[in-house]
Amino acid sequence: MTDPVRDLTRLDEATARLLTVAGTLDDAALAEPSRLPGWTRGHVLSHLARNADALLNVVAGRPMYASSEARDADIEAGATLPAEALAEEVRLSAARLAAALAGPGDWERVVELRNGVTDRLARVPFRRLVEVELHQVDLGAGRELEDLPAEFTDAENAFLADRFTGHPDVPPLLLRPAGSPALTSGRAAAPGEEPLTVTGTPADLLGWLAGRRAPDGLKTDGGPLPALPPL
Repeated sequence: MTDPVRDLTRLDEATARLLTVAGTLDDAALAEPSRLPGWTRGHVLSHLARNADALLNVVAGRPMYASSEARDADIEAGATLPAEALAEEVRLSAARLAAALAGPGDWERVVELRNGVTDRLARVPFRRLVEVELHQVDLGAGRELEDLPAEFTDAENAFLADRFTGHPDVPPLLLRPAGSPALTSGRAAAPGEEPLTVTGTPADLLGWLAGRRAPDGLKTDGGPLPALPPL
């Protein structure tokens, strides 16, 4: 169940961790490749800064981005900033978004995100939390999926399982992360069809669902693990 107030607290904690890491990266470290293909660590931090401002637009009822081209250009422009300046961009943009979310009072309002996706305002803190937590892992600066808070990992696995629910290219799935609640996903099962059972650690499951990790640690019962479509 969505709890935006709780998510804002978790977001504050995750942002503090991110800023600590950002403060340790010098110009040379930011120019090194991240774990995202084609992006340096500088690209990841620049994206996080601009994503905060984009979600600020969402909260204010404006388009999330002026255009895809403008989004990409802004990320590129920030990626080569000096380390101290880029860390400050991340800090200031996060503070602007936090201030906007501090007391909207209308959490049930429907807002429009990128590519026409809509959601309740109450989900925006969690969506930002996902960006901060996963991209900190993408930096490749010491934080791994296993280091993410269990509460976040369970919530994100449930969110991603829901996103693939009903997708025609994903077979019926029964996801069993060890020590966490089971989840269902994929298209509806045909008569007599059994879902493919996938078991593993919550972190390995998150890595697969989010496209962050090869599924080597997952086991299946009922067939091979499918390739998931892009999010």
